[in-house]
Amino acid sequence: MRKYRSAPHPFVIEPPSERRRGFKTGDEINFGLTLIGRAIDYLPYFIYTFDELGRIGIGKGRAKYELENVMFDSKKIYDSDSKTLKSFNPLSLSLTVNKSPLERSLSNYPPLEKGGEGGLDKSSGILILSFLTPTRILYDGHLTLDLEFHILIRNLLRRLSLLYYFHCGGDPSEWDFKGIIEMAKEVKVKKRDLRWFDWERYSGRQETRIKMGGFVGEISFEGNIESFMPLIKAGEILHVGKGTAFGLGKYEIA
Repeated sequence: MRKYRSAPHPFVIEPPSERRRGFKTGDEINFGLTLIGRAIDYLPYFIYTFDELGRIGIGKGRAKYELENVMFDSKKIYDSDSKTLKSFNPLSLSLTVNKSPLERSLSNYPPLEKGGEGGLDKSSGILILSFLTPTRILYDGHLTLDLEFHILIRNLLRRLSLLYYFHCGGDPSEWDFKGIIEMAKEVKVKKRDLRWFDWERYSGRQETRIKMGGFVGEISFEGNIESFMPLIKAGEILHVGKGTAFGLGKYEIA
């Protein structure tokens, strides 16, 4: 991990699903917060911060709001009346990342042959991903719009291993990054319908506007998808790419 200059933030703030930019008095805003590893212990501080931010005001004109409640797994664990945080059991994400399971999964299938329904046997599956917020994925030091499956897997492996190491006390040194990436190169793009979405935010700390644009849209891959589903499903929860703390890189398995 010495080659990385900084650790990833152990939280993801997911913006409201609606695309509105303006809200009037009485409107409700629902947003998501995912805390990772040891950061779960700091939930009271996050709640306090969001509550205090409502008093200070946000957005143009410093509009004020009241934090009404916090829900976890469809249950209310905090409300503005009691100001009390109820106990809960955090959800765990079980993820086995090494080469052996992938090799075993691959060996279960016969060689790829034409024939049968759809022209391909069961060793070929189709995965459709829908990117909902701007996604900033780096490859060879540059932001990419021409996403390939192995580039997605590279970024997921990097993000998950760093979160695991820095915030969950794990040791990803035994993960076979090279072997997994080589197998990911066998999965090809079937259809790419991605477009660039320009977006920027103002940083009060740096006193400047920061470009946060990325791609949105759908992309489909074809190949031995099943082997990589644990990584893909983890990315659904934890996002992928740069700016994930601000909710960027959110995708769904369509």
